Amino acid sequence: YEIVKAILDSKEIGIVIEMVKENMVPVDDETVEKRFNRGVKSVSQLLRNIADRRLHRLPKNHPDYRGKEE
Repeated sequence: YEIVKAILDSKEIGIVIEMVKENMVPVDDETVEKRFNRGVKSVSQLLRNIADRRLHRLPKNHPDYRGKEE
């Protein structure tokens, strides 16, 4: 959970994503830019889902702990 949360909150990861975008998305190509942005959003949501599924495994005294929903 903490690793995934750190990745999602990392400014450095954001910088790397921008560098990848500069290398992959041609200037003034809106279609490719939209596709790239959708991909980033999709991966981000996937990571949030992974983190959310780990909340019930945190120690009960952890501020983000949530009991497992049945």
